Amino acid sequence: MNDVFLLLGSNLGNRQLFLNNAGEAIDREVGSVVNHSSIYETQSWGKTDQPDYLNQVLLVRTDLSAREVLERILAIEKSMGRERIEKWGSRTIDIDILFYGDAVISEPDLIVPHPHLHQRKFVLEPLAEIAPQHIHPVLNKSISQLNIFDDTLIVKKL
Repeated sequence: MNDVFLLLGSNLGNRQLFLNNAGEAIDREVGSVVNHSSIYETQSWGKTDQPDYLNQVLLVRTDLSAREVLERILAIEKSMGRERIEKWGSRTIDIDILFYGDAVISEPDLIVPHPHLHQRKFVLEPLAEIAPQHIHPVLNKSISQLNIFDDTLIVKKL
């Protein structure tokens, strides 16, 4: 079994419902959701003129490969109305693989750990809530150590 950390995000429609539905689909189709963070409301990152996001981190235990996890979360996104129109555009649901155990994977469409997680407060805050001592396998620092930086993005726990 592998421990996989996933980040969920939604900034369109009933954001809370989309997070809940995604979590249920992940539990059914990817693996057991064994822990989850609180939900955080965050300002839009990258394209700042968009509605605020709700974000949550899930810890999932699965026997699927990283590639299979990616394929299934992409299918879940699509089934929930996700359209990839523009980079950092608004979305009903976004599901990112943050960590897949301590694997380091670098393929054209699959990079694990997520290449920008250590630069984003909206990822580190919920991740630190459920896995403060988890070690980033590339940076060799705990999530608590990474979560100390200056980011002016407003991230508030609901």
